[in-house]
Amino acid sequence: MIRQAFVHCISTASPDDLSGLRALIAAGDLDPAGIVAILGKTEGNGNVNDFTRGFATTVLKTELGRHLPQSDVDKVSIVMSGGTEGGLAPHLTVFEVRDVEAAPEPKALAIGRARTPDMPFEHLGRLQQVDLVAASVQRAMADGGITDPRDVHFVQIKCPLLTLERVSSAEARGESCATRDTLKSMSLSRAASSLGIAVALNEINRAELDNDAIGRDWSRFSSRASASAGIELADHEIIVLGEAPGWSGPLRSGHCVMNDAIDIEPVRALLATLAKDGDARLVALLAKADPGTTGKLRGFRHTMLDDSDISSTRHARGFVAGALAGVVGHARIYVSGGAEHQGPDGGGPVAVIMSSERPQGGLAA
Repeated sequence: MIRQAFVHCISTASPDDLSGLRALIAAGDLDPAGIVAILGKTEGNGNVNDFTRGFATTVLKTELGRHLPQSDVDKVSIVMSGGTEGGLAPHLTVFEVRDVEAAPEPKALAIGRARTPDMPFEHLGRLQQVDLVAASVQRAMADGGITDPRDVHFVQIKCPLLTLERVSSAEARGESCATRDTLKSMSLSRAASSLGIAVALNEINRAELDNDAIGRDWSRFSSRASASAGIELADHEIIVLGEAPGWSGPLRSGHCVMNDAIDIEPVRALLATLAKDGDARLVALLAKADPGTTGKLRGFRHTMLDDSDISSTRHARGFVAGALAGVVGHARIYVSGGAEHQGPDGGGPVAVIMSSERPQGGLAA
């Protein structure tokens, strides 16, 4: 028996809509025991007070608890990304792993996961968070049987943020936090987590990092990191997607980097490369979006950073999602805002999963 990855993309009508998930389970196309991770786009604001993420996570865990013992439910990595601005379609992407009787492929889609211990909040946005994440990414790679960092195409992390209560608890212990600004803490947490990914994948040298680089030195980044911060956890949930020998199935993955918010040609080239061996179809597209720090896009001024009414990350999500939807023909794609150290300044990583088979049991279009 060897492992095979299955990916199910399921549209949702609301953060608590599980009708599509239930239908797949009832039809026998999805085995709850095989679910290792769920990524979701929910229609909240994506900021500190976006409780749609925790709401969606809670209903998912409750539903899984109808099929699995609590110990198994707790092992499932659930990463909800808030914000479906513009035409972004709310949806779930469910990653399932089964043991199958099949010949292993030289390389096929591989999935690994890991969780960190709860992190002391005074470590957020500092080197301690970088090191914690780096070690856990390597554990997730080992979980997926991925030995070569070059075979990793996307690392999704859900990381914690600071609330005033969390800051106060650290201060009561005589510690200080990197910031008392709860919104800024989201950026710092994503930044440190992304640098941890870069260290784990040998993209940057850990010895060259210091606390001052986190959230400031945009020349240091990962080409495969995706970090999303949320109020609903105190640890880090880590999902590694890549390719490895010893896995089976028709799914393949790859990655590229958008150098700015309208740099779609690398994505188009990646799709063509993965489809070159046959009539492949897109299963999932995962991307990061960020307005950058210059206030300009290819020489022209934009106002994403100056809008006091709408967070710049919300602008960027909707903008990049529109650009990518124009490439793939729909907007049921995973675009997460806030790309600190995730791709170059103003750009972001993109990962694609494609299948060489047409839709059938186990693969939901």
